[in-house]
Amino acid sequence: MSQGPTTAVFSSISDVERETGVPKETLRVWERRYNFPQPERDGNGERMYPLEQVARLRVVKRLLDMGYRPGKIMQLSTEELSNMASKSGTGSIAGDAGDPVLRQCLAMIKAHQMHELRQKMAQSLLQLGLRRFVLELVAPLTTLVGETWAAGGLAIFEEHLFAEMLQSVMRNAIFSANQQVGHADAVPRILLTTVPQERHGLGLLMAEALFALEGAHCVSLGVQTPLADIVEAARVQRADIVALSFSSVMSPRAAVDNVIELQSRLGDRVQVWAGGSCAALARRQLGPNRVLDLHDIDAAVGRWRAQNSAVAT
Repeated sequence: MSQGPTTAVFSSISDVERETGVPKETLRVWERRYNFPQPERDGNGERMYPLEQVARLRVVKRLLDMGYRPGKIMQLSTEELSNMASKSGTGSIAGDAGDPVLRQCLAMIKAHQMHELRQKMAQSLLQLGLRRFVLELVAPLTTLVGETWAAGGLAIFEEHLFAEMLQSVMRNAIFSANQQVGHADAVPRILLTTVPQERHGLGLLMAEALFALEGAHCVSLGVQTPLADIVEAARVQRADIVALSFSSVMSPRAAVDNVIELQSRLGDRVQVWAGGSCAALARRQLGPNRVLDLHDIDAAVGRWRAQNSAVAT
């Protein structure tokens, strides 16, 4: 039986902005200046981007984050861009990619063996304990998956399958940690969420797990919470700290603006902490005590308790 013609899949400019982290205005400038991307138009004249152009834009964004200039890379093919991205990997990402455990996990994702991967995650959690599980497996694997996806090595649905599986494992682990060390009167009281432009939540779950191990009282709002609602939730939940996660799809400037605006609305009583790969790039503007790496969480909670000993006791 002959197959009918396949239907091309397109993304709107808003979808492309969310998926790649490239602002709409920048996409339009690149279209005029570099003749890429080359969106089609729908019946209303709105830009619609083919999936292959979205994949290429993801790699372009990754290279720009590494310091390349648009004029140097915009006319390269997706394959050439991906080769540049893989060769330019530095620091922990390059080392993590060679880790046999991470390679095995990535292969499971590509083979869609999510049940087997979930079992491996559960086994590793038991062997390592929650803190080491987050720092030594979940964090580097999440980074590796994100980098592989950005370079075109994973489809969007494969990245989503991984995220859904890991969210389930992490939520169960957090529940167990809260049963062991948490209680309703614990301090600090930490509200965890992301701003409206940020839809990635795995960083939040990793931070929540480590906060829970420190005996903090955590309340998670999930992702994409309007700033006004964050302020109201902080008031209702009597939060001492609002913890925000910023992934690489956000620009450092946007992270800085959101943190400063939220802090101004919350006042001095509630601290705003930021984490994630984007926040790390904004450390200089926001200050080292406001931008946290996952490894910093235990020390940050300790500092807060020392500075607020009356509340902590």
